[in-house]
Amino acid sequence: MDINMGLTREQREAMAQAVTALLADTYALYFKTHAYHWNVTGPRFHDLHAMFEEQYTELWQATDEIAERIRALGVLAPISYDEMAASAVVKHDAVTPDANAMVTNLIAGHEQVGRRARAALNLAEEHGDEATSDLVSPRITAHEKTAWMLRATLA
Repeated sequence: MDINMGLTREQREAMAQAVTALLADTYALYFKTHAYHWNVTGPRFHDLHAMFEEQYTELWQATDEIAERIRALGVLAPISYDEMAASAVVKHDAVTPDANAMVTNLIAGHEQVGRRARAALNLAEEHGDEATSDLVSPRITAHEKTAWMLRATLA
């Protein structure tokens, strides 16, 4: 069935590729944040454990919205973790870091995902894709705010 949403097939595919990259990074950051929630230790355990839970919950909810936008663009969302991991710039840890390194790694992750979201937003604006812009713009805000909050815990 043809899709006639005001974007060409090429525009939809380009947007889906950008949004898929955002999904991959959001999922990778979700998993990293959840793993840190499970494994954080030290005198700041309670505060970081609770903060990480709030953050991974928000990221998990975002993955569904992002994947649904890919589908609305007429493209299949990734079907495997390997497929998403191949597109993600947020990488997993080889060993469990200490609490400060966890915070530092999450700051870097949120900044990376924010940059990926900004690239998708720029492409959406270039293609006149307001629906993707409406999805991605709040993601940038969420990642910038979360990075700020994480940085504040290191002060």
